[in-house]
Amino acid sequence: MMVSDVSDEDLLVASVGDEEAFAAFYRRNARPLAGFFMRRTGSAELAADLTAETFAAALASRRRFDPAKGPATGWLYGIARHKLARTLEHGRVEDRARRALGMAPLALEDEAIELVMTTEGDVVELLQRLPADQRAAIEARVLDEQEYEQIASATQTSEAVIRKRVSRGLASLRRKLEGPTP
Repeated sequence: MMVSDVSDEDLLVASVGDEEAFAAFYRRNARPLAGFFMRRTGSAELAADLTAETFAAALASRRRFDPAKGPATGWLYGIARHKLARTLEHGRVEDRARRALGMAPLALEDEAIELVMTTEGDVVELLQRLPADQRAAIEARVLDEQEYEQIASATQTSEAVIRKRVSRGLASLRRKLEGPTP
């Protein structure tokens, strides 16, 4: 089975015994997460540090991920929001998880900064091409950081429907960003 056929949730579950599964999860989600931090901080270096710390924390706590509680990207962005809040509160990026795992700081070269900036524009454009219901669900859940229950109530639909819209929309965005498979 190709990694592109495996969901983020399955990759995280498998990563407990297979480090390559976590590496695939990282490759799939690092650019969008760096863009998330870039939009919120305006600093490529800070975005890189927060991305590294978020993935280090995710790696350290991957055993606690429960796919029944929601999508892997929601779990990852929950960690990211926590890291961002702590950074804004303390005025610096906490690097405890990264240091505990013995990971070096992420060095961000000019090419990587350009990639993050370019990807952000691509995501915004691709998001606009999604069906309206998926786009609205993603914007509410990921950008506005609303809970599924809040979104469902506002749209007068079920949480399951909202979760499916977010999941399908994010999967579509990921496929479009990764481009054609060889």
